[in-house]
Amino acid sequence: MKLHWLFISFLLLGIQSSIFAQSTGTITGKVTDAKTGEPLIGATVILEGTNLGAATNSEGRYVINNIPTKTYNVKASFIGFVEQTKFNVVVRSEGNIDLNFELQEQISELDEINITPNPFAKEEVTPLSIQKFSQEEIAAYPGGNNDIAKVVQSLPGVSGSVGGFRNDVIIRGGAPNENVYYLDGIPIPNINHFSTQGSAGGPVGLLNVSFFEGVSLTASSFDAEYENVLSGVLQFNQRNGNDREFTGNLRVSSSEAALTVEGPLFKGNNEESNTTYIASVRRSYLQLLFQVIGLPFLPDYWDYQYKVNHRIDDNNRIYITGVGSIDDLAINDLDEFDPEQEAIQNQIPVIRQNSNTVGIGWRRQFNDNSGFMETVLSNNTLGNSFYRYDDNVNETGLFFKNESRETETHLRYHATKFLGNWTLSGGMNLINADYSNSTEDLVNNRNFDTDLNFFRYGIFAQSSANFYNDRIGISFGLRADGNTFTDSGNEIYRTLSPRASFSYALTENQKWTFNASLGRYYKILPYTTLGFQNSSGDFPNSASAYIQSDHAVAGIEYLLNDRARISAEGFYKWYDDYPISKTDSVSLANKGGGFEVFGSEPIVSSGNGRTYGLELLYQQKFTGKFYGVAAFTFYKSEFTNLFGNDYKPAVWDNGVLISLLGGYKFGDNWEVSSRYRFLGKAPYPPVDQDKTLENYPAVFFDYEELGSVRLDPLSQLDIRIDKKFNFENLSLDVYLEIQNVLAQSNPSEPRYGLDRNENGEIVTPRSLVRVNATDSGEVLPSIGLVLNF
Repeated sequence: MKLHWLFISFLLLGIQSSIFAQSTGTITGKVTDAKTGEPLIGATVILEGTNLGAATNSEGRYVINNIPTKTYNVKASFIGFVEQTKFNVVVRSEGNIDLNFELQEQISELDEINITPNPFAKEEVTPLSIQKFSQEEIAAYPGGNNDIAKVVQSLPGVSGSVGGFRNDVIIRGGAPNENVYYLDGIPIPNINHFSTQGSAGGPVGLLNVSFFEGVSLTASSFDAEYENVLSGVLQFNQRNGNDREFTGNLRVSSSEAALTVEGPLFKGNNEESNTTYIASVRRSYLQLLFQVIGLPFLPDYWDYQYKVNHRIDDNNRIYITGVGSIDDLAINDLDEFDPEQEAIQNQIPVIRQNSNTVGIGWRRQFNDNSGFMETVLSNNTLGNSFYRYDDNVNETGLFFKNESRETETHLRYHATKFLGNWTLSGGMNLINADYSNSTEDLVNNRNFDTDLNFFRYGIFAQSSANFYNDRIGISFGLRADGNTFTDSGNEIYRTLSPRASFSYALTENQKWTFNASLGRYYKILPYTTLGFQNSSGDFPNSASAYIQSDHAVAGIEYLLNDRARISAEGFYKWYDDYPISKTDSVSLANKGGGFEVFGSEPIVSSGNGRTYGLELLYQQKFTGKFYGVAAFTFYKSEFTNLFGNDYKPAVWDNGVLISLLGGYKFGDNWEVSSRYRFLGKAPYPPVDQDKTLENYPAVFFDYEELGSVRLDPLSQLDIRIDKKFNFENLSLDVYLEIQNVLAQSNPSEPRYGLDRNENGEIVTPRSLVRVNATDSGEVLPSIGLVLNF
C-alpha cells in the first residue's frame, strides 16, 4: 500500500508541474588539447540529432542556447584531433554544469581507413581494467543513492560485502584495504562514514556527486605515481565552480539532505572570474528513521566538501580542496524485546569518528606546451573512538577501548614531458605519518599507549608512447618506496616495482584490440598494525615486510560501433609477504569487512595469496533512448594461514559476480532504469560458540573452519523511475527508487545471542542460541529529489 501511494503521488506531481514548465536550457564549456591543455579555437560542438551547435572562441569556450530540455549526446570535433562524444547529457532549464572536452591529437594518417572512434576512454599506461563515469551516470544509478562506492560495486570484478551494514569495495577478490582513493590528486584514506580503521568500508559514502566532473576506477596496470595500491585506484576529478554566476542544488533523499552552492569570487565587471568556489554540507536523518522503526543502532553523520580554484594566468593555477565528516554511531534502547535486535544491540560497538582531508595544489603548464608539473601538499586526519561495553545502552562494563588518531602530511611532486610520440613522467612523494593509540582490551589482555611518528617516501618514473599509426601503445613504469619505521624500510631495493603494458589494434579500423599488462605492486601495513605494542612496550610488527602483489592481465576488446563494445579479460594476482594474525592464525586478507579495529594485533609476514578469473563485459552507451551494461565475472580468491602453505577460500571468494544495468528514456523527461546483481556463495568463519559464550558480548570466530560453510547467494533487483521538471529559474529532479523488487532475502551469517525468555531476561545457566532466521527480504521504496537553482 505504501508503494502504491508513493507511485500515485509521483504521477500527480508530474501532471501538475507541466503547467509551469520551462522548455529550454543552455550548456557551455571548454574544448582543449588533452595533452597540452591549450584551448582549441574554432572547435565545433554539436548536439547529435539536432541542428544545434556552436564553435569555440579564443578561450576555447562555447555556448549553446535555447536547447529543448531533454537528454542528448554531445560531440566535439577539431581538425587534426579525434572527435569526442559525451553521452547521456541531461539539459535542464537550470543546474547545467560545464561540459568540457579534452581532445586527443589524431596520429593515424590512413585517411582511406574508416577508424571507429572509441568512446571508452583508455590510456597507454592503463589500456585495460579501467572504467570511467560521468556525474550523470552516478547520480541516476538505480540503487546507488548518489554513492560512488555502491556504483562501482556493479562493475566487472567488483563486489561489496555480503550482509551487514557495509559499503566495502572488493576488487578481483582482494581485501577492501587494498584500494587507494585520490581527490584531484590528493590522497584520501577512505570514502565512507563509520569506516573501519586500518581497512575501509563503512555504510554510507561521504563524497558529494555534485562535485564530480568524472570518476575513474583502475583495477590493474596502475600508473607508477600511485603508491600503496594492490587492487584498485579510484580517482575523483572534481570540477571547478561556476565562473559566471551563483548556482547550486538541494538534494533530499530518504536518509539525508545536502546543500551545494558554487559561483565566482572577485568577478568584478568581468564576464568570467579567474577564481571560483564550490562547497557543500550534508546532514543525515537516518538516525531518526531508525529510532522510529525500532532498530538497535542510530547512525548519525555530517559531511562537508569544498574546492576553490584560482587561475593565475594561462599556464598556472592553484586550488584548495577538502572533505571531512563527523560520525556518531549510538545505541538505541529498544521498547520491545526482539532476540535478534537484542543481540545486535549487545554486540555492535559504540563509534565516534571524525575525518578531515585538506590539500593545496599548484599546476604549471610549461611555456612551450611541452609538458606540465604539479605539486600538492595535503593533510588527512582520522580520529576514532571505538568502545565495546557489557551494557551498550548505559555504556557500562567497558571491555574494549580504542582511542586513536592518525594523521598524514603528504608532499607530492609530478612532472610530465612530451617528446614526440613519447610521454615521460616522474616524481616523488614524502609522507609524515603520526599515529597515536590508547588501547584497553580486557578480552585479549592487551593494554598499550602508542605514540608513533615516522616518514614514508617514494620515487617513480613512467614512459608511454604510440606507434604504427596509433595501433600500438606501450608503457613502462618503475617505482620504489621506503619508510623510517620498519626494520628493512630503508632498503628500497626490496620494493622496486616494475610494470609494463601493451596494446595492439588487430585491425586497421581499430575495432579489434588486444591489451595486456604485467606489474608488481607493494603496500605498507596499516598504522593500526605497525603501531601495535606488546606487554613489554615493543613494536613486534616493525619486522613486517611490505605486502607484494604481482598482476598479469590480458584481454581483447571489440567495438560493435561507435557506442558499444564487448570485451573479455583474464587476470591472475599473486600475493607474497601477506600478514597473518598470530592470534587467529588467519590471513589479514580475511579481516577488515566488519565494524572493528583492523590489524591491531601481532602478525607475521609469511602469508601467500592468489586471485584469478575471467571478466566478460558488454557496454552500450546512450543511443538516444537506451543504455545498458552486462558484466560477468568468474574467479577464485584464496590465501594461506599461519600453518602450512595450503590455500583456503577467502571471505571474498564469491566465485560468480553478475551485474546487469539498463535504462530507457521516454518523452517528457521520464526515465526508467534498473540494476540486477548476483553474488555467488561467499565463505565465512563460523562462530566459536564456546569461546563466545565465555566472553559474551564479545564474539569469536573459528577461522580454522573458514571455507567449510558459505552464505546463500545474493540476488537483488532495483528499479528507479526519474522525472525531471523544468521551470523558469529552477529545475527539479524527482525519483522513485524501489530496492529489492523481488523481495529476495539478504544473505547473512548466523547470529548468536544469550538465551532469553519472552521478557528478555537471561535464562540460567547461560547458553548461546541462534537469533536470526532466514526469511523473505523486504521491498524498500523511497522518494528523493534534487532542486537545482
